[in-house]
Amino acid sequence: MWFIIAYCANTAIIRHATHAKPVERKDNLRVYNIVENLCIAGGIEMPQINIIKDSGMNAFASGIDIPSFTITLTTGLIEKLDDRELSAVVGHELTHIKNRDTRLMVVCIVFVGIFATIQTVSLKLMSAMIHTPRSSSKRSRNSGRADVYLILILLLVFIWSSIGYVFTWFTRLAISRKREYVADAGGAELCGDPLALASALRKISNDPGLMSVQRNDIAQLYVIHPDEEFDNNMGLKGWVAKANILFCTHPDTPERIQLLEQF
Repeated sequence: MWFIIAYCANTAIIRHATHAKPVERKDNLRVYNIVENLCIAGGIEMPQINIIKDSGMNAFASGIDIPSFTITLTTGLIEKLDDRELSAVVGHELTHIKNRDTRLMVVCIVFVGIFATIQTVSLKLMSAMIHTPRSSSKRSRNSGRADVYLILILLLVFIWSSIGYVFTWFTRLAISRKREYVADAGGAELCGDPLALASALRKISNDPGLMSVQRNDIAQLYVIHPDEEFDNNMGLKGWVAKANILFCTHPDTPERIQLLEQF
């Protein structure tokens, strides 16, 4: 039930969390034409276009099927990038849609959440049963033996869900990083200008914005993850991510730029 709800309602959840608003051609002719032209050039279904009022520069694609596919851009990205750079970023996000990366990542995120919740619930139930006081009657002793068996079952569930959580978490991160490389290449090919995407990534990395969206499962959809842009002011999370790429949802931005400049 959880999987079905999350799978079907993910677009609405993302829109609510980011406060994104849909736009039509009459609302922003420049953005609409850029998206439409790239869709025609790449043979890609025209997605819904959403805009977030945020001075930072970022974008992401979402959706699981043709009716729900969406490209979301911040106002800062639209205002601060020229047409070449904006086309390159849109091409990157359209590649995610063309390759169905958005659907794959939703499935990965949902499974991580399922394992995490099973892990938490089993741990809380074990803790509650262990700390529940019992009398010394014969009936209570029999009940106590049944509780021991139940605790052992919960312990096995906890161990199983912990292994599942770690496995799905690292798998999700690895898939996310790999798909970003593919989307960079696809976006550069679609717009025909790898240097434009490299320039856009360089600008976005200086001000990725969307810091108000305190949800990592959504932040990993961004073209650049705000918490993974490393500088001297980063906290422990950023330091760990910088020390080990396995903890990152995105490849290192300078490496992405270098690859695009050699494209």
